[in-house]
Amino acid sequence: MGILAKRVDAHVGGRIRDRRTGLGLTQEHLANALNISYQQVQKYETGANRVSAGRLYEISKILQSEVSFFFEGLDETVEAEPLGHGGKNRSTIELVRNFGAIDNPSIRSAVSGLVKSIAKPEPEPEVAL
Repeated sequence: MGILAKRVDAHVGGRIRDRRTGLGLTQEHLANALNISYQQVQKYETGANRVSAGRLYEISKILQSEVSFFFEGLDETVEAEPLGHGGKNRSTIELVRNFGAIDNPSIRSAVSGLVKSIAKPEPEPEVAL
C-alpha cells in the first residue's frame, strides 16, 4: 500500500472518530449498528484497516453525514499521526452526551467554564523565599 493511501486511510479513520464522538457514540455503538466488532471500528479509526466504499457509505448513514465529510480537510502533503485505539475515550463520550443534554444555556456555560479551568489549571505563582 502506498504512502498516500495510508494517509488517506488515517484521515478517513480520524474523521469517522471525530464524527462518532461528536454524536456521543462509542465504538461499540457504531460496531453494533454495522454488525461488526468494536475492534474492527478501532482498526478503521486508526487507519490500520482500510474502509471499503460500501462500508463508508453505511458509516455515513449511521453517523448522519455525507460521504464527502470523511475526506474534508485531507492534505496529501502532511504526514498523518497515528491514532490510538480510543479505549480511553469512553468518559469523554459520556461527558459530551451528558453535556449535550443540558438545556439551560447558563448552566452549560458554567459547566464549560468549570471543565476548562480543571483541564488547564493556572500555573502556581512562584513564592520568593
